[in-house]
Amino acid sequence: MAKYSVRIRGDFNRFVNYIQNEIVNGSVSASLEDFHEMRMGGTRCRVMVFERYSVMGSNRLSLNITVVGEADWLEVVAITSGGSQAMFFKINTIGEETFLEKAIEAINSFNVQK
Repeated sequence: MAKYSVRIRGDFNRFVNYIQNEIVNGSVSASLEDFHEMRMGGTRCRVMVFERYSVMGSNRLSLNITVVGEADWLEVVAITSGGSQAMFFKINTIGEETFLEKAIEAINSFNVQK
């Protein structure tokens, strides 16, 4: 499992649409499996679960991106999981790290895209 967390400024709707497109279009096998959105007062939260096939590990990986937004502040957390064929411990996390790196690159490029 690998994780990245950052606070950025931006529009909630624009960011969640942007990150979804970047992840799905960033890999031939990536897909948005499901998402859930909540609102409490002025705070919004969207949880998105992506999957993709890892050629290196010959298996599927998941990427969870959670976005919490209030006003123009966004807290973004990306966590990957899967990618190992070992029974008791992980021996191959290259696929997870690569999937997370793509997410980090997209997240950090968001403010540049304005």
